[in-house]
Amino acid sequence: MGAIETHRGGCHCGNVRFEVETDLARVVECNCSHCSRKGFLLTFVTADRFSLLQGEESLANYRFNRRVADHLFCKQCGVESFWRSVKPDGTKMAIVNVRCLDDVPPGSFTVTLVDGKSR
Repeated sequence: MGAIETHRGGCHCGNVRFEVETDLARVVECNCSHCSRKGFLLTFVTADRFSLLQGEESLANYRFNRRVADHLFCKQCGVESFWRSVKPDGTKMAIVNVRCLDDVPPGSFTVTLVDGKSR
């Protein structure tokens, strides 16, 4: 497993900014209808490892399917840089779009494919 590092990121226009502690050891590419259409590459962390630094008022919410996850996107530019969800055991999670991290170059991590389409 890689070392846990702090990364900053946000939406395209800069209204939404966040910080996340993650090791990027497992970056997920999901083939569900939502993730595949948006080209997400995801890292999953517990909520205590995610901090929204600015832009709560700039966020809108989209829920679909089981309506468990809050797919948050910037009302100004439309970018969904992260979302919030809860695991079946009650653990609060943040799911971050690695493509929205400022300091993570493409191809600097290994991508794990997940069959979300079949779930």
